[in-house]
Amino acid sequence: MENYVIKKDNGISYLQFIKLLEYEEIVKHAISLKPIDIGSNDRVTDEILSDQICTGAHCMCPKQQPIIEDYKKLCNALKLDYKNIYRPYQTHTDIVKCIENEEAGIFTKDFKDVDAIVTNKKNKILSISIADCIDIIFFDPVKKVIANTHSGWQGTYKLISKKTVENMVDNYECNPKDIICCIGPSIRKCHFEVDEELSLKFYEKFKYLRNINEIISEGSKENNKQKYNIDTVLINKETMLRMGLKEDNIIDCGLCTVCNSDKFHSYRVDKEKSGRNTGIICMCNTNAYNE
Repeated sequence: MENYVIKKDNGISYLQFIKLLEYEEIVKHAISLKPIDIGSNDRVTDEILSDQICTGAHCMCPKQQPIIEDYKKLCNALKLDYKNIYRPYQTHTDIVKCIENEEAGIFTKDFKDVDAIVTNKKNKILSISIADCIDIIFFDPVKKVIANTHSGWQGTYKLISKKTVENMVDNYECNPKDIICCIGPSIRKCHFEVDEELSLKFYEKFKYLRNINEIISEGSKENNKQKYNIDTVLINKETMLRMGLKEDNIIDCGLCTVCNSDKFHSYRVDKEKSGRNTGIICMCNTNAYNE
């Protein structure tokens, strides 16, 4: 039985997790499908400097306008204000940042080189961009804390999902047993094929996991060189279990972006021409939210 639904609204489609829809009056979320395209780093801004970052939702740069329009469409479908978008400039780090009173927008200077964002504040839309990398959405319905994490193979190797949960525990007193973790569409083991060097690197890092031989297995051969397939989603699932999350609270949509590249942007398929999906989550300002 599928644990997600695909909804359509005014010409756009988006994925939602059934588990999170149980809390729809407290938290809103979605993962966009094509044709929504929120753009890669390079498409959103020509150059990112430590002291010169685009101002996001309030920016009038011509390059950003189509992206802002797509954010508007998705946010309107969820009855959210796109001006409250927080989108970090992701660079495959393991940096997790809490949102308090920082400026909202796309690539604001407070969120350069950040790949996971966490908050317990209302009306702050956490947005992660993805095109094969894993978007992991977290929600603690007890402490009312949300997080959004970008975990490509580099982020997975650096254990950014573990560090996101640690941030929720350390800064917001979350109990891992209460945290819901939703894993979005991403490149799956069937298409994540790597060379022997990278497979050995992953094996040495994660050989302590009980199912390491399921996580890494032989793939095809290319020019008599053995390739290997790695299940980065399973690594994240096992990591969450070891962090104390309940198995029933780890929800994986099971969708491969390469297999479903007609619906989701895939860098493996389209290379530099690839667009970007977004996963968003926001705490609602409703009467159901208890201060």
